[in-house]
Amino acid sequence: MFAPAFLKWQYAGILVEGMTYPRMRLIHVIVEDGPQIMSALRERLGVSARNITVLVDGLEKEGLARRAPHSTDRRATLIELTDKGRAAHGAVYAAHSDRAHKLFASLSPTDQRHLRRILARLAEVLIETSAAEGKPLDLDPTTFRGNRAAPTKEA
Repeated sequence: MFAPAFLKWQYAGILVEGMTYPRMRLIHVIVEDGPQIMSALRERLGVSARNITVLVDGLEKEGLARRAPHSTDRRATLIELTDKGRAAHGAVYAAHSDRAHKLFASLSPTDQRHLRRILARLAEVLIETSAAEGKPLDLDPTTFRGNRAAPTKEA
């Protein structure tokens, strides 16, 4: 119940015009992993070939991404971000961070420590369960994206 409400609240407060959650996910993958061919992006995002084409076309139309020739495979085309795309990524993630900080700052320091401990444990269970199911997750439960400090072990 919390996750859908949180995501809706987060995205309702983002002021980058034309940005949707799927587009932001695609931009974030390119920021994290660099320019990629569409099939790699499709696999990473778990979407259909049609969906990745629509997403890339939309980003390209908005000037956020571009298709570029692959340096070693003439048949392949890389999807890379433009300066505008990198700026949009920075703006969206800065806004996300600011909104999340304000939300969680409403909790007492004790509640924040408890929440960090509980979330870290849930992440560990997700990793353990997915590995046992043969579908390991590539997660580090002790850190957050964006090179933030690891949560403390206090409780």
